Amino acid sequence: MFDYIGSFEHAISALKREQRYRVFVDLERKAGQFPHAVWNGPDGMRDVVVWCSNDYLGMGQHPKVIEAMCTTARSMGAGAGGTRNISGTNRPVVELEAEIADLHGKQAALVFTSGHVSNQTGIATIAKLLPDCLILSDALNHNSMIEGVRSAGCAKQIWRHNDLDHLEQLLSGAAANRPKLIVFESVYSMDGDVAPIKEICDLADRYGALTYLDEVHAVGMYGPRGAGIAERDGVMDRVDIIEGTLAKAFGTLGGYIAGRCAVVDAVRSHAPGFIFTTALPPAIAAAAKASIAHLKASHCERARQRLSVAATKSALRKAGLPVMPTETHIVPVMVGDPVLCRWASDLLLHRRGIYIQPINYPTVPRGTERLRITPTPAHDGRLVEQLADAMVWVWQELGLPIARRSRRLGSPSLAVATG
Repeated sequence: MFDYIGSFEHAISALKREQRYRVFVDLERKAGQFPHAVWNGPDGMRDVVVWCSNDYLGMGQHPKVIEAMCTTARSMGAGAGGTRNISGTNRPVVELEAEIADLHGKQAALVFTSGHVSNQTGIATIAKLLPDCLILSDALNHNSMIEGVRSAGCAKQIWRHNDLDHLEQLLSGAAANRPKLIVFESVYSMDGDVAPIKEICDLADRYGALTYLDEVHAVGMYGPRGAGIAERDGVMDRVDIIEGTLAKAFGTLGGYIAGRCAVVDAVRSHAPGFIFTTALPPAIAAAAKASIAHLKASHCERARQRLSVAATKSALRKAGLPVMPTETHIVPVMVGDPVLCRWASDLLLHRRGIYIQPINYPTVPRGTERLRITPTPAHDGRLVEQLADAMVWVWQELGLPIARRSRRLGSPSLAVATG
């Protein structure tokens, strides 16, 4: 008889040997005290500071968001009660879709249960509906986009990351009347770099391609109303389909696409990942709408977050730590070894009460393992200084190289993030 359990155990053992086995840290966030949390560790409960949350602006803790969720749950209950087609379409989710469409200046929007689902089923459905579609995908696209491309079953070509010449070479090699779909991200979450959206749209216009832009790590964060990099760069109207999440800067849960009515309706009517899954609960939809509406009008969260990011980058660089260059809110610190990356994370958590999850293969290529830091408006100057001190100590403990420190850690420049 085949050893089924043995096969699963072998698969897990392989992950552990390659230092790719994922260990989950049991955290209990403290409402109103973000980024502080309680860690349920091996020695009991302990207070820690979270430095790697995707709740980039702390909106999951915002009083308006919490109140909208609680009020709606009390009036409508906890769950949606069904798929969107079978009793699951509720007023909060309809209003949320209108809010998203307005945010991105599009005719319509469609909400999914997660950003991964919106990418996977959105890309696959759009491509399948275009006869003989050619998908052109950036080499560093997220797993959800890769799965969407794979699920489409169409011809695909991978263009070198942010390489416009390579993209044009591939576009020019396709027949002029062949449907083409360019899929790419605005902010790439592991390196923190940004796509040349305008130039990609120029190529799409020249070669008759549709553009599908993942703004997951940018919505809420950039642009006058928080619509993302495309809004910031003044090219949002040129992007055909914008995909985003409600689970990062907006602090709740869910994913979405926004675009012209015909595109959104076609996905709504054909996408299995939308049709055959329970709708987003009304309380979550109400909370997400409240978060988006607030960030459309409020600029203070983004401003304070930018100060915190700048202070963090400055402190870590002055401490001689290998901060990767990035223009965004993502602050990757290179380690370059999976074992040392895990040890660095463990030392920070167990000895310094700082939680930063190690990022190893396959999330990043082998040899580029790193700690990915995401400062928020709530990470003030004191926390930044504590982080820099702790990371220098960890680097010394592990024998990792540190550049000559140009200034002491407690420099006045850290004060810009206080408040």
